[in-house]
Formats: sequence, C-alpha cells, structure tokens
Amino acid sequence: MDFLNDLWLFMKQRKKFWLAPIIIILLLLGILIVFGGSSAIAPFIYTLF
Repeated sequence: MDFLNDLWLFMKQRKKFWLAPIIIILLLLGILIVFGGSSAIAPFIYTLF
C-alpha cells in the first residue's frame, strides 16, 4: 500500500493526473492475462483479441 500511496502523492504533487487512466488500464490488462491464462474463461477471453 505504500507504493500506491507514494504513486498518488507523486501524481498529486506533480499534477500528473493523466497517468491514472494509463495505470488503471495496465492493471486491468494484467489481471485479465493472469486470470485468463489459468481458468475456464480463457477461450472466451482469447476470442476478444
């Protein structure tokens, strides 16, 4: 949680709020890859790409 707090303080202090959507999308794609590779949902996820 310290990393997320430091990241938020960095974005707030440096006015880099445009980084938030990029970070959120990267996290969502990472979660999709992790869960998609090892579950029964994998065939349905692969058809999206």
